[in-house]
Amino acid sequence: MAGLRLGPLLRYVDWDTGGSATIWVETDRPCTAEVRCADGAGGSVRTFQVAGHHYALVPVTGLTPASTTAYEVLLDGVRVWPLQDSAFPQSTITTPAVTSAGRPAPALRVTFGSCRQAAPPAGRRGPHGPDALDTLAARLAADADAVRPDVLLLLGDQVYADHLSREMRQWLAARRDLREAPGAQVADYEEYTRLYYESWLDPEIRWLLSTVPSLQIFDDHDVVDDWNTSAAWLAEMRATPWWQERVLGGLMSYWVYQHLGNLSPAELAADALYEAVREAPDGTDALRAFAAAADADPGSVRWSYRRDFGRSRLLMVDTRAARVLAEDGRAMLDPAEQEWLRDNALSGHGSYDHLLIGSSLPWLMPPLVHDAEAWNAALCRGERGPRWARFGESLRRRSDLEHWAAFPASFAALSDLIEEVGTGPRAPATVCVLSGDVHHAYVAEPRIPSTARVFQLTCSPVHNSIHTAVKWGFRLGWSRAGRWLGRGFSRHGRTGRPPLSWRRTGGPWFGNQLMTLALVGRSARLQLDQAHKGQRGEKGQRGQNGARLVTVLDRELTAAD
Repeated sequence: MAGLRLGPLLRYVDWDTGGSATIWVETDRPCTAEVRCADGAGGSVRTFQVAGHHYALVPVTGLTPASTTAYEVLLDGVRVWPLQDSAFPQSTITTPAVTSAGRPAPALRVTFGSCRQAAPPAGRRGPHGPDALDTLAARLAADADAVRPDVLLLLGDQVYADHLSREMRQWLAARRDLREAPGAQVADYEEYTRLYYESWLDPEIRWLLSTVPSLQIFDDHDVVDDWNTSAAWLAEMRATPWWQERVLGGLMSYWVYQHLGNLSPAELAADALYEAVREAPDGTDALRAFAAAADADPGSVRWSYRRDFGRSRLLMVDTRAARVLAEDGRAMLDPAEQEWLRDNALSGHGSYDHLLIGSSLPWLMPPLVHDAEAWNAALCRGERGPRWARFGESLRRRSDLEHWAAFPASFAALSDLIEEVGTGPRAPATVCVLSGDVHHAYVAEPRIPSTARVFQLTCSPVHNSIHTAVKWGFRLGWSRAGRWLGRGFSRHGRTGRPPLSWRRTGGPWFGNQLMTLALVGRSARLQLDQAHKGQRGEKGQRGQNGARLVTVLDRELTAAD
């Protein structure tokens, strides 16, 4: 009898008709996966196989708009979800009201964050404090009236292939000799599957992902720290005997576990690789060839994607694999990717009220950090000679100087695009860049003559930590002294002033946290919740190890017209 190894994950929910969704599962053998909903909707599909693992992305049709329905998962006709004796509420699919002429667009609640290392087993405290996503799940599971997100945006580092838990290291040690490279890091596809298993099998997370739709994009730790930092970095990695298997395993597993669920049923139907993998008795070779081509020529695949939620548009942008690394032409996005971003931002300009740009890496950083990264980029391309170029490359890797500011032409292009989208009578109410990566949260606003309100909203980590020295470095980066120091970097690197200026209007906040953006009509409201350790005698919903969510920011970004 087939069993459910991982999932279900509720991924795509249709905001055009409100009638369909997709649910992802991993099973322990080939079977037919079926979803049955309480309202009569449902769907079924045969699993496909990759490297001895079995998966299905089940299309669910016949859903009723503006409704919430419970569902169950069956494998070969036997119910495997909900789990027997589950302490959690039934998993549900919630569909939006259909937007039509003369009818207001449905409200949208987007909860986002990045950088989540797997929570430790129940009863054992880990080094990073309470998991914000785990704590959110506990709150929602305990309170049937709690307002749930319409979608979770997971903005990178969903798994850490290079920083493993005690349990994961023990599992690896039983499989291979950790004295050989890459040591206590993930080495291949099989080990990636175990990493996702550890991260998504957490009971609270498993329930949350089964009932709140999620959209995802990778960042560096999903493959390796500083992935695609520079051409020199990539050349060194490709010279190692273990890198090829590592990057193939990372891209293959990302396609299976994260990327497929980002796509709509129509996009899946048009995806030649998805068809080939499903039709083959074993899709490993087809997927491996795809991953090899994607690594050799990043322009051969697009990981970025667009989702429209009524009158809100999300453009989730790949800021890792789509880079141009040659020092004389460095770009965060290759030309085709840049054109895709521009086309989708301007397509139907005036038909949406809010533009959300999901970028794992922040666009607007603390000014000192921005100036340091622009200075470093100038050094690395030889502005101060070969000795400074070698120093710059070393500093870039040691200090993670690889955000938008480290790609000056791309920073300017994104800034120009945001100003263009946000200006004029057809401008949306807000343009928000949603980011993570930097292990703290803040709100920044650029000084540009736009009609729209423009925000950099950064939220990280979901479950991780930050060194005290780095924390103080970020505080310095926002200070007046930091701005003065940054101008010194600019003068030495001959970089000039950035093409725009900006100011911090919230934060910095440090801790495990999640941001929620609530969009109603042309109004927008921002909330930041942090996971705090529970204190003796406190009341309220508790996550793992007694944690609770505390709201530290509740702010109106724009008011309704």
